[in-house]
Amino acid sequence: MEDTRPTPPWADEMPEGSFISYNPTYKVGEYFSLFKSGNAAGMKYYFFDPTEHGYEKGKAYPVLIFLHGRSNALEGDICINYTGAEFYATEKYQKQIGGAYVLVPLANEKRNENGEVTDTWGEDYAGPLYNLINSFIKEHAEPNGGAGKKFLFGNSAGATMVFTMAAAYPAFFNALIPIGTSSISDNSVLYQLDKNGVRLFFAICKHDEFNSYKDEIVPRLPDLKRMKHCYIFTPEWIYNGDKGIASINFGIEMGQHCLVNPMHCNLMFDDGTPMYAELPDGVLGWIKTVL
Repeated sequence: MEDTRPTPPWADEMPEGSFISYNPTYKVGEYFSLFKSGNAAGMKYYFFDPTEHGYEKGKAYPVLIFLHGRSNALEGDICINYTGAEFYATEKYQKQIGGAYVLVPLANEKRNENGEVTDTWGEDYAGPLYNLINSFIKEHAEPNGGAGKKFLFGNSAGATMVFTMAAAYPAFFNALIPIGTSSISDNSVLYQLDKNGVRLFFAICKHDEFNSYKDEIVPRLPDLKRMKHCYIFTPEWIYNGDKGIASINFGIEMGQHCLVNPMHCNLMFDDGTPMYAELPDGVLGWIKTVL
């Protein structure tokens, strides 16, 4: 029963009339059959190829790459959903973008004898991940017309890895979408991104339970605002599709950290209305401006 759930630490800050929603309203795994798997650079990956689902060959489609959070690679196919990639294979999302490859690389995570997750994303993965992406493009995109613009999404630890990849390869990606991290690159990297025309969509909730908005994000906002192509998305609250404020508790509260869930739903409520007035067309609307 909902009344037995732990009370989130931010419950007393909720706006009057709000309610807590304990689960995303969408079904996980409904579209996993649209994905295939492969291996490259010593890592497994999942992928969706638009040319196998009605989109014409001989045309360059954008490549949307999604990096998972810590421990998510241990969950198998469910990782596709946890990264926020699953719905991008749907007919609805593909149609809005005009067709796109969807790529979900998996870190070689494992648990040690103490049950702790090891070998998640970090600097040592930068080269292998770069090689995996290039291998995927060579094997799947180039024979069908090549790759269009490259978008790198990341959630939580995956978002930190987005900035790690930005530092290592500041001209490789066309757009970066880190979700839920305070590990923002230093100004020298941000300058290189600007110089190379890279678009940045920086997203984090002001009530994120793992990253202090006041202490860790606010001091870096002036640096982000100085960039030519940075959209800063810092909503006050994270919602589920039922318009409730999201709570997820697996021993620790992380509902407001998981901004990836509403972004997966294109920042739309179940009734089709936008969650945030500033993004009436959701994340897909922003992606289309880059394309």
